[in-house]
Amino acid sequence: MTRALHLAAALLLAAGLAACVHTIDGVVGTKTSDKDAAHANVQLGVAYMQQGQMALAKEKLERAAKQAPNSVEVHTSLAFLYERLDHPAQAEAEYERALRISPGNSDVANNYAVYLCRTGKVDKALKNFDMAAKDRLYSTPWAALTNAAVCLRSVQRAPEAVNYLERALQQRPNYSNAVFELADLQLELGSPGVAGQVVDRYLAMGIASPDVLLVGVRAALARDDRPAAQVYARRLRRDFAESVQTKALPQLLGDRG
Repeated sequence: MTRALHLAAALLLAAGLAACVHTIDGVVGTKTSDKDAAHANVQLGVAYMQQGQMALAKEKLERAAKQAPNSVEVHTSLAFLYERLDHPAQAEAEYERALRISPGNSDVANNYAVYLCRTGKVDKALKNFDMAAKDRLYSTPWAALTNAAVCLRSVQRAPEAVNYLERALQQRPNYSNAVFELADLQLELGSPGVAGQVVDRYLAMGIASPDVLLVGVRAALARDDRPAAQVYARRLRRDFAESVQTKALPQLLGDRG
């Protein structure tokens, strides 16, 4: 799994499991008191997961499942738990149950697809990424498309990955994860000129990210354009002085003379 899929997964988890739970909350046919109790236990379970106290997390989430057996957030949280416990069959079953409760739930589909990719079920993952991306009510379809591309890169299906990334950038031209992935992939495919164009289109919008600037440096060096590499490097040092990307510059530029 590449770094970018972890970044995309972090978006899906919304900087932590608890935030993701809020995103996909939903209970069918449950009394309000039971729903509230289940939600409280989910929050406790997620907090215990974040602290590494997996037995306590399991206890709270299983209690929540008894209180609200038709809760999407309960079953998605259980899926995260079983993934952490390395119980893939149970994790997959919980994702499937969440989707049966809420068919077409794009948040669940996206999370499930990331899980499927991590477990090597790429084609099944793509079906779920596509479902999320096609949902006009889904707030971040470009993230699902980027996740799909990263998943494809992990199994060396580069042409398909390019297509997904281009679709992501058609929807959200300033989405830095997709910009980085596409530029990095074009470098991998031996097209540093195309990679540089991807970077420059993004920078022309008046924005920047350390990953994009660093891949710009790499693309410029790959096409022997050291002046362009220095332009990207200066901006990286100026705007992101303490970043790990900036700290990588001396070795990268030094290796190139």
